[in-house]
Amino acid sequence: MFLLLADMITIPDLIRKKRDGGQLSDDEIKAFIQAVKEKTIQDSQTGAMLMAIWLNGMVSAEIKALTREMMSSGEVMEWPDEWKNFMVDKHSTGGVGDKVSLVLAPALAACGCKVPMISGRGLAHTGGTLDKLESIPGFKVEQSREQILEILDSVGCCIVGQTETLVPADRVLYALRDITSTVDSLPLVTGSIISKKGAESLSALVLDVKFGRAAICKDLESATELAQMLVEAGNGLGIRTAAVLSGMNSTIGRCVGNSVEVIESLETLKGNGPDDLMELVTTQGGLLLVMTGLVSDLSEGRKQISEAVVGGAALSKFQAMMEAQGVNSDTAQRLCSTNADYYSVLRKAKHQLELKALADGIVLEIDGLVLAQVLHRLGAGRSKAGEPVNHSVGAVLLVSIGQRVTKGVPWLRLHYEDLALTPDQRNHLESALTVGADKKIQTQQKCTLVEKILPQKYQ
Repeated sequence: MFLLLADMITIPDLIRKKRDGGQLSDDEIKAFIQAVKEKTIQDSQTGAMLMAIWLNGMVSAEIKALTREMMSSGEVMEWPDEWKNFMVDKHSTGGVGDKVSLVLAPALAACGCKVPMISGRGLAHTGGTLDKLESIPGFKVEQSREQILEILDSVGCCIVGQTETLVPADRVLYALRDITSTVDSLPLVTGSIISKKGAESLSALVLDVKFGRAAICKDLESATELAQMLVEAGNGLGIRTAAVLSGMNSTIGRCVGNSVEVIESLETLKGNGPDDLMELVTTQGGLLLVMTGLVSDLSEGRKQISEAVVGGAALSKFQAMMEAQGVNSDTAQRLCSTNADYYSVLRKAKHQLELKALADGIVLEIDGLVLAQVLHRLGAGRSKAGEPVNHSVGAVLLVSIGQRVTKGVPWLRLHYEDLALTPDQRNHLESALTVGADKKIQTQQKCTLVEKILPQKYQ
């Protein structure tokens, strides 16, 4: 039997302790994570510990120790001294059409930050930032530590995948969380997110914690609980950390799907972005500028990020980032040019289908979760790690909440390949659009997604 500590505590002892509601010590958590990293623990035992944590939770001290030990299970990145106050990143808990990173990273770089953005791939209904970028021919998300340093030095931002040496314990735990139905454990979510950001050696971090039908957290209360846990864990690692709580019922922007989201991101970087996307970009970017000391308050931070986007500085950074990460310079230039012919570069789906409104009225609601689930089945997403995605599959909303529509007017353009819509999928999509009378729109017309910011001192 595997021995853990000098006093002969074993893995089954630790599982039993947590199962019975006990609090694990720092040394016990360290021993557990070390066993996971070194593969001296059986998967069944790791799964049992994950379930014990899911059932009984963890106190703040346990979460802090778990996060620290996961971070220390692999390489912790180092940066030049002159960068250390300006190393920033963000993380989103996942949304429909969430393309914030593609706009925010170059905007922050244009404002003087260094952004070593380590992102993920999509699972279930949420799209991954890396999948979106890989729809651009030549874009390489796998970069070595030396290459990341070079890109940050020359451009100021990069968006890359997690390296093999970064937080290896999380790779094991994440895979087992998926098959043991413990993905939604808040302590485990916190450890996974913050350990990876800690390994980036950041000076400041902003978290976009989403709530609503299309989010992990279905209501503001549970999102606030997670946000507080994440902020406390980040600060516990010495990273100045803040959280934005934002609504996730519909979509972010009008496009959902890998290639179409890249197009919308480029249009945003050319000054034509939708208000909801720009709200998230300027709020998160503004917070990071405050936390790095580059501006004195959030209002000024929002203004600087907005100017970087609208004025074109962020677009120049995005073009430079594409070229630094493998995209042919001619391709990058064509994508970033005014009035670009995007589909001369990006793959376009074989088929387009427009769905039409079934009634007259005001658009009260567009269910983003339903839209994402149908696109997932059509090939835009994956059900398990390693599966390919079809970058061309997606959808473009042709209407917005608060807009008056008449029966028969197109409200959604679907991009799909070989898999055609089934009658059931079509019915689901049609049910995603809710139209009603004028009197109901008063409560629906609020365009802001940001509900609150933690800590409150940053509001």
